Amino acid sequence: MAREDARNRHDFTKIIGLFSVVTLLTFQGALSQQVKVEPEVMSYPSQAVNLRCAFADAGGIQLTQVSWIYEPKEGERLNIAVYHPKFGASFPTSPLKGRVRFTTEPPSLSNPSIQISDVKMTDEGKYICEYATYPSGNEQGVTSLVMLAKPRNSASGVTVIASTVAAGAKPVVVARCESADGRPAAQIAWVTAVNGNATSASTAGADNTVTVSSQYMLVPTAADNGKDISCLVSHRTQAKPESFLMKLAIEYPPQVTIVGYDNNWYMGRTNVALTCRATANPIPTTITWKTMSGQMPDTVQVKENVLTVLKVDEQANTTFVCEVKNRLGTGKDQVTVMVREPSVVPSNAGVVAGAVIGSLLALLLVAALIAVLVTRSRRQQQGYRGNPNHSSYDIKSRVFGGGKKGSKNGTGAGAGGNGAGGNNSPIYVYKEGSAHDGLTEKANHHVPLHLGRHGEGGVATAQDILLSGELDEAERRKFDQLEDDEESYDHFGRGGPILQLRPTHDQDGIMGGYLDDDMESQRDGSVISRTAVYV
Repeated sequence: MAREDARNRHDFTKIIGLFSVVTLLTFQGALSQQVKVEPEVMSYPSQAVNLRCAFADAGGIQLTQVSWIYEPKEGERLNIAVYHPKFGASFPTSPLKGRVRFTTEPPSLSNPSIQISDVKMTDEGKYICEYATYPSGNEQGVTSLVMLAKPRNSASGVTVIASTVAAGAKPVVVARCESADGRPAAQIAWVTAVNGNATSASTAGADNTVTVSSQYMLVPTAADNGKDISCLVSHRTQAKPESFLMKLAIEYPPQVTIVGYDNNWYMGRTNVALTCRATANPIPTTITWKTMSGQMPDTVQVKENVLTVLKVDEQANTTFVCEVKNRLGTGKDQVTVMVREPSVVPSNAGVVAGAVIGSLLALLLVAALIAVLVTRSRRQQQGYRGNPNHSSYDIKSRVFGGGKKGSKNGTGAGAGGNGAGGNNSPIYVYKEGSAHDGLTEKANHHVPLHLGRHGEGGVATAQDILLSGELDEAERRKFDQLEDDEESYDHFGRGGPILQLRPTHDQDGIMGGYLDDDMESQRDGSVISRTAVYV
């Protein structure tokens, strides 16, 4: 019997599935209570359920009899099973007769558990295990049998018409939810963003089941159409609430809006369009364009909800009306067009001209900067050549006199002079190996310059000039002014020089030498004439 009882308990747990049998045994009543039972047991219809009972440690208390009493929610208490050690087991007449028995055979006072087979929804109630003891009297423990019935859940939306001020704005039912034939009663909740209220009601069904119904009510508006609303049904037979998602269905006449007018319709503008947008439930049946004047301009084309003006002219200076209809009524919108004079589009020619001029000015600025840098560089180079402190002064390569400055100073003969002697000033002739210390002065006639000769004619040589150091102040000023003589330098920079020689005849009749103060040595070793004509 013990093995059979264990097997029955296992089968019961598998039948319940999601619900476990509460195994915690509690004392009922006072602290002296020693009857241990399960406070609650759940079962589905047509299944078998075990109700356990035990008297723990009698300890000198005499147990005489044990009884099981059924107490329905409504009605009188009934004895359904009795056991006496001397007289045995007894099952009085009750709605459970034939379906109840003791789990052990023969029964015992220490373990008088019972099993109810083929349970029905009407078997739900309280089951009392009561001991008759001496000298304590009666001791009892109570177990509640909860019958479970999985409900049938459903939900649906209700189509309503949007309320108006004339209708009084009364709340109406927009959604319903129901949990039918469940045990125990289900709980229903609503989840939605719309502002409304829910009402619920319960009704008894067959076999002690319960049907719960709930309704959601609100004052319907066109803005609420299509919004979400969910019904959540919770029940002890479900692992989680069952959800039903719905969308509110609220009918309303068309609501119309015209878009596309930008307040810039000017004469000659082409392909401007107006779009008639309408929301309605049910969907619109007709869309009509017209004007307040009654006559549609010739340049207008209409295709469904779009009105296109091919070319704006004076006829477009009117009010356009869009009218939309559905089963519940008509909605319309209008827009007044004001035709303007064409606006002058500014030309970008001025921008382009400004850019070109700016570019040219930038180029000129760069060119001027480069020219300044080059000129400064040339001046520094010429100043370096004309400074006796920075270059060697070789009289063999430079002969004083001539040139424009020589003419002005009256110290040489050149292009600006008067004949060979210019202004009758003396001419100094270099002659190597001269016996004279100093310079030899010649009259205003050609005197040959002898380069590389020694002691001819008794004429003062250039070496004498260097050694004597008697170069007059006028000659020195001419070298200092070389840096400022830009005309002579620019003349030099335009091409290779052609050296013009003025022949002089020395005592040997040999043509040689150059005009005094006419030659200039370069840093690379070359010799050029300061008074040469460049071609």
